[in-house]
Amino acid sequence: CELCPTFTTSCFRRHTNPRISIRMLINQHTLVFDGATNPVHPNTIGSIDPYCQVTEVVKDAYESARMLCDQYYLSSPDLVLRELNTDNRNQPISIVYVPSHLYHMLFELFKNAMRATIESHKEGSTLPPIQVMVAIGGEDLTIKMSDRGGGVPFRKIENLFSYMYSTAPKPQMDDKHRAPLAGFGYGLPISRLYAKYFQGDLQLYSMEGHGTDAVIHLKALSTDSVERLPVFNKTARRNYEVTHGADDWCVPSREPLDLAVFRLAK
Repeated sequence: CELCPTFTTSCFRRHTNPRISIRMLINQHTLVFDGATNPVHPNTIGSIDPYCQVTEVVKDAYESARMLCDQYYLSSPDLVLRELNTDNRNQPISIVYVPSHLYHMLFELFKNAMRATIESHKEGSTLPPIQVMVAIGGEDLTIKMSDRGGGVPFRKIENLFSYMYSTAPKPQMDDKHRAPLAGFGYGLPISRLYAKYFQGDLQLYSMEGHGTDAVIHLKALSTDSVERLPVFNKTARRNYEVTHGADDWCVPSREPLDLAVFRLAK
């Protein structure tokens, strides 16, 4: 990276966010002008579905992650799915969104939840299900995925959104045609970028010893779903330069020691 000597998390974000935007533009242009339709989502306008059925995307992502989990562990936790539409309780929840973006986020979260659930329970024991709640209000659509996979310590939460950081062992790519269940450390940070791309967010709330709640926040109104792109200017440069901040108060700095030596010398 030309702005800093080491390729930091900020640099990864700065690289990946425009890539998401470019892929979005290319796919939209190709699908609209070629007149091609997606058989899975026939009502889409390019890559955008004006009536994206959120629970259907949740089910698709779960089935894909479950199939992958069964290949590795020969078992997988069940899914308990609920939805709450505050405007019309009898209608399924739908928003204007890109189904592939939502699928990517949910697929990564399901993989993490399944691996944690299986590895934290003894072999042969009953696996607790993964619970997903989809709720929509006047402004926000929220998807909460809860597992009982033992959770992670609070101090490691932010590390989970760092690139190339993973709690899983390094995957062995013996079969080139089979994707690893986890281990590269790109799933969560890129999923958060997908959520933030249209003014949303992705957060993790963990209870060590019990499980983790992953919450996806999206905008319920299409007028609020504006693309969030990085700003390229001189002011932004300061955020990517390596600076040496002052030591924390609980870690003695060298300044008091130097002053003490100076006084003794006198």
